[in-house]
Amino acid sequence: MSTILKHRPEETAPAIIVAAMIDELVAHHPVRGGLEQLAARAGYDPTYFHKLFTRHVGITPKQFQSYLNLKHARDLLQQGLSTETVADKINLSGTGRLYDLFTVHEAVRPGDVQKRGLGLTIQYGWHPTLLGDLLIAATARGICWLGFRVGDDRDETFRRLRAYWPRATMVENLHLTAPYAAAIENKWFGRTDETALPLDIQGSNFQLQVWRALLRIPQGKLVSYQDVARAIGKPTASRAVGTAVGDNPISLLIPCHRVIQSSGIIENYGWGSDRKRVLIGLEVQKNENHCRVNGGCED
Repeated sequence: MSTILKHRPEETAPAIIVAAMIDELVAHHPVRGGLEQLAARAGYDPTYFHKLFTRHVGITPKQFQSYLNLKHARDLLQQGLSTETVADKINLSGTGRLYDLFTVHEAVRPGDVQKRGLGLTIQYGWHPTLLGDLLIAATARGICWLGFRVGDDRDETFRRLRAYWPRATMVENLHLTAPYAAAIENKWFGRTDETALPLDIQGSNFQLQVWRALLRIPQGKLVSYQDVARAIGKPTASRAVGTAVGDNPISLLIPCHRVIQSSGIIENYGWGSDRKRVLIGLEVQKNENHCRVNGGCED
């Protein structure tokens, strides 16, 4: 990896240096090198760089690299690669380190990720909604995955479904998913007070904590990743929270669109930033209408 900044670091805002380092790490991941090498590329003493990175990002450089490794490893395992091959591709010394990576951060084993959906039949169907074409997937227990069409066709969305459940048997069944589609739209647009839809979702303990916190965000309200981290009792875990929010398999029902950056920027939505803005706008409008009809709402 090349030196990130050509000029003297004292002439550059620290936040810009950290942002450049993050961009470099993501673009060239996986990379070899510990804190000393990272600090040298940024032009800082290792101890100072560690403090600088941690202050601006909320986690240490080593933790950030671990999260990148985790995401890359999960993608490779879901493609069917062996644990030995995955460990080698992300520059770990062996499968034991890969096992530690998953159990520490997600409380699951690499084999569980690799075999997700093994022996399971998932039935799916596409349905038009006012929010766009929606792909609904369900097991015998309930809805296990939701996704909107991305771009001009449906291939990318279906690819994401297959990646999330790599070992499941997929069967198209509009007869099964049509009632779910109607219930989802009625529920989201407030046309019915029916009870919660049956769900079948799998996640680590940390992910489930984050997803439960998302369910507690009122419609029409927005919170930051830092707010969610505080809500689950892990105030320094904003970046890990962001990863868990992005891994939510049933967005819309678990409202990850209600989480935005603390700066107020609305982006980082798997189904498109424009769709996220529409969802937020519709919810805010519905909430305001509800408050007018019911004589006002408390902040």
